Amino acid sequence: MNGQLMADTAETTQQSTEMVSLSELTHFDSPRLSGADNEHVRLLAESDAELPPILVNRRTMHVIDGMHRVQAADLRGLGKIEAIFCECDDEEAFVLAVKANVSHGLPLPRADRNAAAKRIINSHPEWSDRAIASVTGLSHKTVGAIRRRASGEIPQSSTRLGRDGRERPVDAAEGRIQAGRILAERPGVSLREVAREAGVCAATVRDVRDRLRRGEAPAGPVRREPEAVATATPLMPKAVARIDGADRAPDLPALIHNLRKDPSLRLSESGRTLLRLLDACTVGPQEWTRISDNVPPHRVELIASAARECSRAWQDFATELEQRSSRQASG
Repeated sequence: MNGQLMADTAETTQQSTEMVSLSELTHFDSPRLSGADNEHVRLLAESDAELPPILVNRRTMHVIDGMHRVQAADLRGLGKIEAIFCECDDEEAFVLAVKANVSHGLPLPRADRNAAAKRIINSHPEWSDRAIASVTGLSHKTVGAIRRRASGEIPQSSTRLGRDGRERPVDAAEGRIQAGRILAERPGVSLREVAREAGVCAATVRDVRDRLRRGEAPAGPVRREPEAVATATPLMPKAVARIDGADRAPDLPALIHNLRKDPSLRLSESGRTLLRLLDACTVGPQEWTRISDNVPPHRVELIASAARECSRAWQDFATELEQRSSRQASG
C-alpha cells in the first residue's frame, strides 16, 4: 500500500451502505476534545446537499465518524441516516476516527491531533513516528517529540511498525548484535529466519554474516544496500526464496502473523479480506491429506480444476504486485 496507513477511510465510499435508526447510535470517545461544533451542525442541517454516510462500529453502534451529520439529521427531523459499518475494537476505532477527522469534514484542531498522537503512541507503541504521523496529519518530527515527552508514561517497544508494515528495531545496533548472536549459535540457520527473530531485514543479516566472516563486529557503519532491496514489497515475497545457495520456502504462518500486525491491512475491508484468503493457505500437509481423502470421488475433477484456477489467480495477483512495485521503484 505504499504510504497509506488507513486505507479503509478512503475506501468507505466504495462499500455498501445501510440505513440505521438515529436511536440505535451511541456516542464514541471522539478525538475532538471540545465536542461537537454546534455552528457546523446547524450549517449541515440547513444545507440541501446530500451528506455522505457515517462510519459506525457494528460491535458497539458507536459513531466513529459523522457525529455532526447525526446531529444535523436529527435537526432535520430525520429518523434514519445512511451508514457504513465496520467491526473493530475501541483503539482501532479511535485511529479510524482520527484519520477521518484529519482527512475530511471539519478539520481536527492541532491540539486535538497532538492529543490523539499521544493516545495512539500509548495504545500502539510499536508504530513508527511516520506511521502515526500519517494518521494524525502531523509531521513525524512532531510525533517523535510527543513520544519523547511522554516516554515515562508509554509502554516501551524494542521495534517499530512502519507504514510499509515492516517491523524494525528501535536500536539498529541491538538488532545487528542479536543477529550476530543467532548466527554464531546456529551456523546453518537461514538469513530469513535470523531476520525474523532479530527484527531486522535479511539484507542486514547478510551484512552481519559477512562482517563476522571478516572478523569484524556485527554492529558498525552500515553498507548501503542496492535500491532494489530497499524498495522491494514486503507483502507477497516469491513462493520460494533462494537463500545461502539453497531453496527455502518462507514460513507462511509466521509471515501472515506478521502481516496481521500491519494496521493498513487489519483496519481496511480489503486488507481483512486479503488476510482471510491468505489464512486459508496455511493449512498444513496433514490437513491437506485429510481434506483430499474426503473429497467425493464424483467431484475430484471439478475440485482439482477449481484448485488450479485458484493457483493461477494467486500467481496473477503476485505478478501484478511485483510489477507494480517494480514500476514504482523505477519511477
